[in-house]
Amino acid sequence: GQEMEGTAVISSGTTVAFNPIADHLFLVGTEEGKIYKCSRAYTSHYLDIYQAHHMAVHAIAWNPFHQNIFASCGADWTVKIWDHTQRDPMFTFDLNAMVGDVAWAPYSSTVFACVAADGRVCVFDLSINKYEPLCEQSAIQKKRTRLTHISFNPLQPIIAVGDDKGTVISFKLSPNLRKALKEKNHSRETEVAKMDKLITFVREPLLEKIAQAQDSS
Repeated sequence: GQEMEGTAVISSGTTVAFNPIADHLFLVGTEEGKIYKCSRAYTSHYLDIYQAHHMAVHAIAWNPFHQNIFASCGADWTVKIWDHTQRDPMFTFDLNAMVGDVAWAPYSSTVFACVAADGRVCVFDLSINKYEPLCEQSAIQKKRTRLTHISFNPLQPIIAVGDDKGTVISFKLSPNLRKALKEKNHSRETEVAKMDKLITFVREPLLEKIAQAQDSS
């Protein structure tokens, strides 16, 4: 990232996420919807800024396999997948409700889950479907309850979901949502390669447009 001149952050921070691989990098989400990329090597400057959401950022999650990839969600109903070296998101998903939290699966670079304020738990696998969730499940037990947190069990095919009433509900993932756990050749390298394939899928059309624009000029 390129060091930027600005140091002032006007709005309040709402969430912080440290990169688990490149651990000097961390992201700060704000009430106004911006995400700041920072480094522990530059204590008085941020490295970059993403115009991420139109309302407050609720959560940021770095991909556990690919050090460039992170997910964000916010009060503007969206979940977005980012390559931190680019200013624009790779994928945007509109859930038609405020999104409280997002988490990556510990067993796959392309699987993530999120919780919506209307009580839905959504599980995505970008390597299978790049446009909509593979699974949606209602998790609300009581009316006027808002889901706020989601977490994958690091060893078992289980996710835990929390709400604003203090309730935690656990779900077991169906076999089609946890294929990577059973693959014999499953490794960090294969997961990085799987995400790299997605990055190429997103970037190639953009590079073609840039090349066409240069040719026409």
